[in-house]
Amino acid sequence: MDDGTGQDIADALGLLLRRTTRTRLHRALTDGMGEAVDELTYPVLSALARTGPCSAAQLAADAGIDRSGVTRRASRLEDAGLVRREPDPSDRRAALLVLTDAGERTVARLRRRLAALIGDSLASWPPGEAEIFARGLRRFAEEGPFDHGAGPAVDR
Repeated sequence: MDDGTGQDIADALGLLLRRTTRTRLHRALTDGMGEAVDELTYPVLSALARTGPCSAAQLAADAGIDRSGVTRRASRLEDAGLVRREPDPSDRRAALLVLTDAGERTVARLRRRLAALIGDSLASWPPGEAEIFARGLRRFAEEGPFDHGAGPAVDR
């Protein structure tokens, strides 16, 4: 592979990973989902679905938000019945954030919306090209230059 291909991929990833790009996507996904589910709380819901029960500090690292931001957003989600706090069995002073059943259903709905949005954007691609792209992207995410020790490299 030539340096140009790597640069093309780096440029495309830069566009995808920009905060403004993510915020617009999160806003579109959460439109009409209720007052507590918006572009600010989406990263907390999504990260909690990936990690399972964890502390605000642990979730902050995965969601890319500082701990106080996670705590504020988790409180909004808790008030809406989507997240609950449970005692951390390994540290009595700490609490774990956990998705409730309603939170699990909300995440499933958000994931269906994301899949539909992606599917719609690929609908005009030639037959088979989207499948090839999906396989290549999965392989790149699994084998590429990412820290795989922290969990899945691809955010859903």
